[in-house]
Amino acid sequence: MTSYGSFPGTRPRRLRGSSVMRRMVAETRLHPADFILPAFVREGVTEPVPIAAMPGVVQHTRDSLKKAAAEAVAAGISGIMLFGVPEESKKDAVGTAGTDPDGILQVALRDVRSEVGDELLVMSDLCLDETTDHGHCGVLDAEGRVDNDATLERYAEMAQVQADAGAHVVGPSGMMDGQVGVVRDALDQIGREDVAVLAYAVKYSSAFYGPFREAVGSSLKGDRKTYQQDPANARESLRELALDVEEGADMVMVKPAGPYLDILARVADAVDLPVAAYQISGEYSMIEAAAEKGWIDRDRAILETLTGIKRAGARNILTYWATEVAQKLR
Repeated sequence: MTSYGSFPGTRPRRLRGSSVMRRMVAETRLHPADFILPAFVREGVTEPVPIAAMPGVVQHTRDSLKKAAAEAVAAGISGIMLFGVPEESKKDAVGTAGTDPDGILQVALRDVRSEVGDELLVMSDLCLDETTDHGHCGVLDAEGRVDNDATLERYAEMAQVQADAGAHVVGPSGMMDGQVGVVRDALDQIGREDVAVLAYAVKYSSAFYGPFREAVGSSLKGDRKTYQQDPANARESLRELALDVEEGADMVMVKPAGPYLDILARVADAVDLPVAAYQISGEYSMIEAAAEKGWIDRDRAILETLTGIKRAGARNILTYWATEVAQKLR
């Protein structure tokens, strides 16, 4: 082979030659504080209940949830997002358990705050789907359609009850028009200006929610396409984002994360608020299932997906691997 002196003159491989070099020049780094752990607590159980579609994830008892919260603190993650799963007999058309001070989510909020105090941000899912007998995220009208404005009245009450129960952050996730403004006003009316709103600003109608439905014991029949966003649309996300920012969101979120990294990047470029992304149940389950088959390297795949989400612009990531990954990073 003919020699051309120093050709090629530029050798990017020099910066990949060792693990120490790669670590030094890495452009994106994961840190335990990036993570928020989604956690489910189920009413009336005495032992954690495994979720078949999400290997390694459980519906917690009140006691096991407190233990999970303490582990999250020790791992150095930033928050825990709580989802309550009431007994079937307590579900009704308007999601009464969602505003009952003794409802499972409110009880769990008090439990976790008593366990961890202010060492962990205690966050609450603000939605009706876990507590309604029809499984939709809102109140239905006489024709069976989700009534946006009647639902907002329920969200306002939920925000106040969750704040009273100890939530540092509420996460209105139902994709009702005007939900962030209504929740912010409801909190301010009771003097809870200290409670932050994490807006599910961009939430798509996704096939990847499937395992989550088992996790929360969903009663849903049909779909949520009339209120969650169409996966075909991108510009619509920026419109939703702008509305939530105008209504007083403190933080904004994109959900799901992996299939919508392009949207996440656009959102992160558009706002100066903290941006979160939710690596949802289907994303989790695909990796766990493929790893169980021996088709992929589980740990590398987890870190690769999380790095990709952060690289796309997420400051914080909701992931079911939050505590595990944080422990490894530390």
